[in-house]
Amino acid sequence: MRVLLLFLDGVGIGKKNSTVNPFFAAKLPNIQSILGGDLPHRGRKSFKGNVADCIPVNATLGVSGLPQSGTGQTAIFTGVNGPKVFGRHFGPFPPSSLRPIIEGRNIFRRLKDLKKTVSFANAFPQRFFDYTNSGTRRLTVTTLSCMMAGVPLRTAESLKKNEAVSAELTREKWSDLGHRDVNPISAEEAGRHFWGIAEQYDFTLFEYWLTDHAGHSQKMEFGVETLEKFDQFLGGVLSRFDFENSLLVMISDHGNLEDLSTKSHTRNQVPCIAIGKKRRQFLSNVKNLTHISPAILSILLDHE
Repeated sequence: MRVLLLFLDGVGIGKKNSTVNPFFAAKLPNIQSILGGDLPHRGRKSFKGNVADCIPVNATLGVSGLPQSGTGQTAIFTGVNGPKVFGRHFGPFPPSSLRPIIEGRNIFRRLKDLKKTVSFANAFPQRFFDYTNSGTRRLTVTTLSCMMAGVPLRTAESLKKNEAVSAELTREKWSDLGHRDVNPISAEEAGRHFWGIAEQYDFTLFEYWLTDHAGHSQKMEFGVETLEKFDQFLGGVLSRFDFENSLLVMISDHGNLEDLSTKSHTRNQVPCIAIGKKRRQFLSNVKNLTHISPAILSILLDHE
């Protein structure tokens, strides 16, 4: 039994309106296929299918204001209500007062303590390591969790060996990042590489932050391109996916991309999509972002 977590930054459930919501302007055959031909929207937030189910998940966590990545991702990856503990939503990076919680309760550490194998599939350029070695504290919850739990971050060399996944999937930006020997690939091929990584571990995470970036841009063309790349990536994953022994979960930290009429985040619920084995058992334990990590732990421990 293995769990794959695809974290999409800034994706909520919005209106079924192609003029403001790129989900309904883009061609997303793979997501639509697993959800019976439709996509989550305010008129239909839940789906039950033959291989995948979807439920709406609360991202505000009982705290007023617009959800933010630092506290929302703390909730996802630790199971602790980050904005409630901190007193407000905060981001994009977690506040220093939440660092002890992230260090002690992040999902990578907890699974490692339970003798489970874990992996973060994203590749990082050399300039990122130069940046972190300079002593910066401005790190996302995911990278901070890995560093605190002793989970190695993958490099450009890993990417060239197809043992990592580029954050924007197709590797087109790596030459600009100083790695001219990293050649572009298709998003579908990146999905196959992700499965090749994931099948070696009990738990594997991939973070797709470009969705939040596209939402803030308010550019429909950018939003559509970002979603279509992800859909192709998902198709690559599913082409190799072991439905009998694996669970794939997709979750976000807050809304944004689903409503290009605003540059800010939204208070919309976020979709939680589960594919494969024990998906309904997993989703039955999820109501808000703090339930994601505990539900994953439960699935992996229940299989022992």
